[in-house]
Amino acid sequence: MSAHVGVGPGTRLVRGRAAALAGIVAPLLFTVVVLAQQAARRDEYSPTAETISALEAGPNGWIQQFNFVVFGLLLLIFAVAVHRGPAADRTGALGPVLIGLAGVGALLAAVFPLREDAAGVTYDPGYHFVSGFTFFSCIALGLVVTSRRLARDGRFPALSRYVLGAGLVAAAGVPLMVVLVLPDDAPLHDLAGLVQRGILWLVVFPALVALGLCLRAGGAPTGQAGAR
Repeated sequence: MSAHVGVGPGTRLVRGRAAALAGIVAPLLFTVVVLAQQAARRDEYSPTAETISALEAGPNGWIQQFNFVVFGLLLLIFAVAVHRGPAADRTGALGPVLIGLAGVGALLAAVFPLREDAAGVTYDPGYHFVSGFTFFSCIALGLVVTSRRLARDGRFPALSRYVLGAGLVAAAGVPLMVVLVLPDDAPLHDLAGLVQRGILWLVVFPALVALGLCLRAGGAPTGQAGAR
């Protein structure tokens, strides 16, 4: 005779906090690896003019590809924490799904990397733009939708407003990048790396870290703390 052993609330809480840690580690580790590559390639790479993806082109491009893979996988894990953490609302799993799709976008950036031609010019051989658009649009919308669940939960009033603001700014950054930055003849093309890093490092990444920290410290969602 065998007995079924269920997973208790304490175990679920520990797993949720472990998954939330991925939201803290992902942006920090990604940034450290990018900064290390910039320092190593400072004679040939301009972080002001070139996007992070341009690190995939040229020598040792596999490092940034691997960085995208790790970042994408950690975002997928973090999406689980975002789903389990705040109390549910009518948006259901939409916010976590969007964050997970952003992780898929990062993985696709590794699968379809930028390349460098014989003249040393970086180009997109196909689909890399789609991966970038998927990441930035989904992470922005994911933050906006998740802010609704945070507000409904009741434990995170300040965080919900911050995440909403970050999501809206990041969402505004998507058409900015597509129209005014990324095209070769765009007015801000020479600042592509600076604009992209501003969106990531000043808006998206701090929001992910704050969300991860609060989910790790938050305990059980309101209305579920006494659930058996």
